[in-house]
Amino acid sequence: MLKECISGLSINPKGIYVDVTFGGGGHSIEILKNITSGKLIAFDQDEEALINRIDDDRFSLLNQNFRYLKNFLRLYNALPVDGILADLGVSSHQIDSPERGFSTRFDGELDLRMDKRKKLTAKDVVTKYTETQLQSVFSQYGEIRNSAKLAASIIQFRNSKVINSTTLLKEAVSDCIDKHTENKYLAQLFQALRIEVNSEMDALKEMLLQTSEVLKPGGRLVVMSYHSLEDRLVKNFIKSGNFDGNIEKDFFGNPIVPLKAINRKPIMASLDEVKENNRARSAKLRIAEKQ
Repeated sequence: MLKECISGLSINPKGIYVDVTFGGGGHSIEILKNITSGKLIAFDQDEEALINRIDDDRFSLLNQNFRYLKNFLRLYNALPVDGILADLGVSSHQIDSPERGFSTRFDGELDLRMDKRKKLTAKDVVTKYTETQLQSVFSQYGEIRNSAKLAASIIQFRNSKVINSTTLLKEAVSDCIDKHTENKYLAQLFQALRIEVNSEMDALKEMLLQTSEVLKPGGRLVVMSYHSLEDRLVKNFIKSGNFDGNIEKDFFGNPIVPLKAINRKPIMASLDEVKENNRARSAKLRIAEKQ
């Protein structure tokens, strides 16, 4: 949904924009096409994304987690900004690199770190977490119904083998999976591990809270999410300024809401785009404007 994202930013050619999920650089390249004397600052915590750096005087790429958004924008004297874009999906490069462990299609190390400077890996989670901790991760971040059985199976399996690869993890949990829904189940499992390893929900909350501080009035926030946990946070934040969705009011009963939703319902990928890119089927795009 590249066109929809760029359109949602409503770009001022002289404005300051932020791409907090640089990845392969596709969105950043398109933003640069639409600005003249403006500038673009991009974030990506994966050092491998740096190879996609764009050679342009208007562009800066920071090898940082977007949870540090405000601090680095202040450091770069870039406050306030006209627009912020976040594409929360895992990059194609990460998925297609077996050694990163992001895909269930390959045999690879149980890593799943977006930022290799961090210590915690997926292997650490499945080999060191207690049964209770594992059940919590699978239930909360994967929304897996039989999370108790799943956690117990991993504990039992690791008593005889070290679960240090994606293949061994799939073997450890095979008895928990209905063969008709294997792909979906494994996707939920790997999603839960990835979110835990990278503290994704906490980082997203921190970033979203900062957007209302760093955007100028009329500035746009454009967020594309790929699963219900992310989308729920984004939806509630745009609606109420918090993550519970409860709107606070001032002394006179007026809602205290920093952002205004531009689209009431999330924008979904077209059928043609889904045919070209199957991953787009789960994408939900939400756009908001600073009050």
